[in-house]
Amino acid sequence: MRKIRFHLDESVHGAVAAYLRSKGIEVSTAAEANLIGASDSVQLAYAKSTDSVLVTFDDDFARLHAQDQRHAGIGYCHQGKYGIGDFSRLLVLLYECYEAADLAGKFEYL
Repeated sequence: MRKIRFHLDESVHGAVAAYLRSKGIEVSTAAEANLIGASDSVQLAYAKSTDSVLVTFDDDFARLHAQDQRHAGIGYCHQGKYGIGDFSRLLVLLYECYEAADLAGKFEYL
């Protein structure tokens, strides 16, 4: 079983990536992948190519999921629902409770 790897789109604060890394979790960001300003489809394709769950506050990804675009999973949260710390801890909990295969192709509301 493979652990979850995350890709944070540009809507997610960089402090979230730093926190996840401090817990030993593999994570990439849109900025690190030179994807700032890239379309949602490109972001999702990048996450799929790295077998990463895409994490976002952008509800447009629900539409892409509904169009049956193949992906390693999408974690969506409404902007402002959590502060950075709570959101970071929520992702750690997701990491600790699930394997990558559990989220593949799924759209999870966080």
